[in-house]
Amino acid sequence: MGEPESTVAARLGCPASIILPLEALGIVGGPVLPQTMLTQRARYALHAMLFLAGRDGSATVAEIAEAERIPRKFLEQILASLKTRGLVLGKRGPTGGYKLGRAPSAISFADILRCIDGPLALAPCASQMAYSPCPDCISVETCAIRPVLLAVRDTTALLLEGISLQEALGGARLSFL
Repeated sequence: MGEPESTVAARLGCPASIILPLEALGIVGGPVLPQTMLTQRARYALHAMLFLAGRDGSATVAEIAEAERIPRKFLEQILASLKTRGLVLGKRGPTGGYKLGRAPSAISFADILRCIDGPLALAPCASQMAYSPCPDCISVETCAIRPVLLAVRDTTALLLEGISLQEALGGARLSFL
């Protein structure tokens, strides 16, 4: 059996109530791979935003696409989404390009992922931004799965909101464990 929840919570700097032993989830032994992974669109958005965070001025779509090896048309769509949320500012014309809409220290990974992929929650019943009961749920109040999904959402949000573009550019290995 692993460490007690209170020990893990202390290492993570979060409330023990959001840490559950794997055994409680029916997970015993072996690696567990997530069902939901970061989309390619989200990875490209993170790469583009980190590229912009590392520059003093603006950059063209072509510059970002070449440096980060992102298909140009796909990058244009991603930047349009980021612009809608104010995460980047775009300027047209020969001196145009894109730059961050806020300081790198004020843009978290969670901001970018929510903009590109939507809520961080694994299910609609655990979402704070797009809540709805799951279609197959008998009762949200008595659902045994929902508390686990809420804990995962809270922990994911805690971690992703705590990492800014500036911190990620620092080059240090980030770990909360």
